[in-house]
Amino acid sequence: MLSVFLVEMLDNSILKLALPTIGRELSASTATLQWVTGAYSVVFGGLMLVFGALADRAGRRKVMLIGLVLLGVASLATVIVTAAWQLIAVRAVMGIAAAMTTPGSLALAFRLFDDDVLRVRATTLISTVGLIGLAVGPILGGLVLAVAPWQALLLVNVLVAAVAFVGIRAGIPADDPAGLHRDPIDVAGAVLGTGTIVLALVAPTLFVEAGAASVLPWIAAAAALLAGTGFVLREKTARHPLLDLVLLARPLVSSGLALKAASGLATAGLGYLVTLHLQFGLGWGPAQAAIGMLPQVVVLIAGGALIGPLITRVGLTKAAWLSAAAVVCGLAVYTAFGGFGYGWIAVALALVAAGMRVVGVVAGTNVMRGLPPNRTTIGAALVDTSSEVATGIGIALSGTILALAFPGALTAALVGFGIVRGRRP
Repeated sequence: MLSVFLVEMLDNSILKLALPTIGRELSASTATLQWVTGAYSVVFGGLMLVFGALADRAGRRKVMLIGLVLLGVASLATVIVTAAWQLIAVRAVMGIAAAMTTPGSLALAFRLFDDDVLRVRATTLISTVGLIGLAVGPILGGLVLAVAPWQALLLVNVLVAAVAFVGIRAGIPADDPAGLHRDPIDVAGAVLGTGTIVLALVAPTLFVEAGAASVLPWIAAAAALLAGTGFVLREKTARHPLLDLVLLARPLVSSGLALKAASGLATAGLGYLVTLHLQFGLGWGPAQAAIGMLPQVVVLIAGGALIGPLITRVGLTKAAWLSAAAVVCGLAVYTAFGGFGYGWIAVALALVAAGMRVVGVVAGTNVMRGLPPNRTTIGAALVDTSSEVATGIGIALSGTILALAFPGALTAALVGFGIVRGRRP
């Protein structure tokens, strides 16, 4: 299960450093390269609910094993890629595999333990491994590219998938049929739900790329809203809904999803703004900016050791409030003092990261606790989906606000705003 989450986070970070190399070798444009990473994220986010519902019916272990085989085959296919569209197709298939495996890892961890303390420890360990993958991805990618072709970055998944397959097959028993969901899959609800999430993920990207003045992102946003409305109406009237909306009204479920989404929205927006601030505002290069984000990475990874003691001492509810307060304080510090130098930016990044580190565990645990045992995988999918969509929206909002506030060149806008070399007007 740890290997599964490691693969997901590595896939989100390891390939970005290789995009210039891929572009040269495959003669791909900038827009095409964006879909090399975007295809994975959109397919992954869009299909999690569907595969979460399927896993609750067919068995979490079975769906995860099939997904790992698919991941290995898709990664191995990288060696025969000769065109950009082929790589995009491979990445899309890998997104399908991730949607089959990632929610199940949290659901299986939750099912293995009956005690909330052990569940928190398991969730913390899984998220820590994932964050390590996110942090070391660019570094590992750079080292591999120095001695091997870019295809090697994805071939690593073959080995990881094989190890995960053997570990899950040998170490985790098959699902008890009595604990599975027996209702048939709501196909219409699955189509509407997938369409809603895909459009909700594509629309923010279009806002960033085409700008708020373009009609295309607004059409995508309107289509997402229309599909979402259709999904809600379908789930309210379907005899066997894909997602029972009554379950979402449970306090633990609704509060957990809201906490995860709100924190993800804030963190993504802050990360986007800080990246631009360090490079355009402080004049740092990309490598310096990457180093400047280290306070966030260090706290996200090292903070895992503090989650268990904190939750044991204050409980899940108070831990949720404290983590939310840390995120808000971090945003306030950046808003009020970010223009006075990098030290304040580092403090803001650390505060938000500390809050997010706890939020991820508390929100996931609460959602799973609030659902029946035969809905745990779709619950995990809901947590991941809310985070994916919130991240996309957070980046889009930040980019759109910057574009509306500073309609000229971004560097000139930041100079005019006074955020240059740590100075304010």
